[in-house]
Amino acid sequence: MADTINDKQNISAPRLWLVLARAYGSMVNYIEGAITAQGLGLSDFMVLEVLLHKGPLTISAIGQKILLASASMTSAIDRLEKRDLVRRKSCDSDRRIRFVELTDCGKAFIEEIYARHEKDLEAVIGELRDEERRVIYEGLKKIGLAAKVAVPTQKCEAAAKHDTSA
Repeated sequence: MADTINDKQNISAPRLWLVLARAYGSMVNYIEGAITAQGLGLSDFMVLEVLLHKGPLTISAIGQKILLASASMTSAIDRLEKRDLVRRKSCDSDRRIRFVELTDCGKAFIEEIYARHEKDLEAVIGELRDEERRVIYEGLKKIGLAAKVAVPTQKCEAAAKHDTSA
């Protein structure tokens, strides 16, 4: 049975967090399954996707955009390079700088995979009307911005008494 609320019922922050976390987990499982069915890991997909939409980038720039650590980025690029999906290229003006770019094969591959990814997302999100999407989008943006500047509450007295790190 679906969890329903009426318009006058307030939704507590912990309840909203729980629903958000569960929805996120379900979406991640669904999307990871769809991507791995295409023969890619999620981090490799994210690298290809950012290169498709942003063009050639340095490894550190890719890592900043997809929030992956440097060591993980190097491993992902190595895997993709072995599959001839990306190549490393030196910068003409500064040989210390190396860019990662899609190969022709990689571009064709990610274009097809990304089109399927969009359809997979629409299969889930398609249940929402445009206005519902807009409200969720704006609400999630507000939550994200508020979380960036939020200061956690002070440690409660009971936790302080049991803290062994002091």
